[in-house]
Amino acid sequence: MKFSKRALAVASAAAALAMTVAACGADGGSGRSTDKMTALGDGEGKVSILAWPGYVEDGSNDPNANWVKPFEEQTGCMVEFKPFGTSDEALTLMRSGQYDVVSASGDASLRLIEGGDVSPINTDLLTNYKDVFPFLKNKPWNTVDGVNYGVPHGWGANLLMYRTDIVQPAPTSWKAVFEDAPKHKGKVTAYDSPIYIADAAMYLMAHKPELGIKNPYALDQTQFDAAVALLKEQRPNVGEYWSDITKSVQAFGNGSSVVGTTWQVGANIAKGNNTPVETVLPSEGATGWSDTWMVSSKSERKNCAYKWLDYIVSPKANAQVAEYFGESPANPKACELTTDKKHCDTYHSGDADYASKIWYWTTPVAACLDGRTDVKCIDYSEWTKAWLEIKG
Repeated sequence: MKFSKRALAVASAAAALAMTVAACGADGGSGRSTDKMTALGDGEGKVSILAWPGYVEDGSNDPNANWVKPFEEQTGCMVEFKPFGTSDEALTLMRSGQYDVVSASGDASLRLIEGGDVSPINTDLLTNYKDVFPFLKNKPWNTVDGVNYGVPHGWGANLLMYRTDIVQPAPTSWKAVFEDAPKHKGKVTAYDSPIYIADAAMYLMAHKPELGIKNPYALDQTQFDAAVALLKEQRPNVGEYWSDITKSVQAFGNGSSVVGTTWQVGANIAKGNNTPVETVLPSEGATGWSDTWMVSSKSERKNCAYKWLDYIVSPKANAQVAEYFGESPANPKACELTTDKKHCDTYHSGDADYASKIWYWTTPVAACLDGRTDVKCIDYSEWTKAWLEIKG
């Protein structure tokens, strides 16, 4: 089978890098940028793009994957591309001011917004924005106080995957990796990032309603302590915290992992390798990602930047990226143009009910995202400290 580039997205050192890059709180910058484009002009001849590997392909990795060249030919904006392996790395690189555009997951986007690192987006200047799935627009990770800071790109859920020959009966709840984790001691796997604390919070939201959790990214001290405690209880049963999906798939293949978090593309690859696995969106729902294209507030090439934002969510380009990367496209018109005509069904594209069960990664900030004003929520810098303690 053709391997998605999300499977190859994270370098082997990504887990260590995520822990060593300084994690800034969402309030660490100079305040939100108000520099909004009002009209488009001629391109500046170049655009520097920072993105997940697989989002900006020019044919050098795969001759059949090249949507950069058509963009350059159409716009005259030559592309310079730098890939990153983690959201923390993307945040640090973007704050250097060297890049015009970034593909930010929800665990980075609010930090970029609050730090003044990205500019508001005038979506009226983007011809393809109107076609983007409505359930991806104006969300907490890409819009603040009614001001839009980016264009939704691909999205997906963090699913529960299990070995069907070992984990029986088939799990329907995240209980399989929490309360029932001792049944598979040393063979449970989980995503290696502070944002994984939200998975525990989401589980507690369903099973300990007395905690009052309404949003797994908006946790007061008591709620946060409960989520951290649950993960510390889980820790002795975890054999691997993964950041490289290919290594996670290999672990399921050799049996060192039998149950835990994955992306749909991971399941696709595992099945392609004849590993007996299945995935489920558990009864509690799932966390997930919705990536957003954002423009640097320091960019001096905003015309080319806007041209890229508009191009990358156009039907053909969005179809190419979604299929190559392994995710649902943001533009429903892309579904008609994928090589695999079942791609959008596999990734639940346009399924608003399915999408409604996903708590998309959103940067935790002190101002509670669930609307509470009588308490202070725990920000991402504290999540990072706690994650180091959890992993020991």
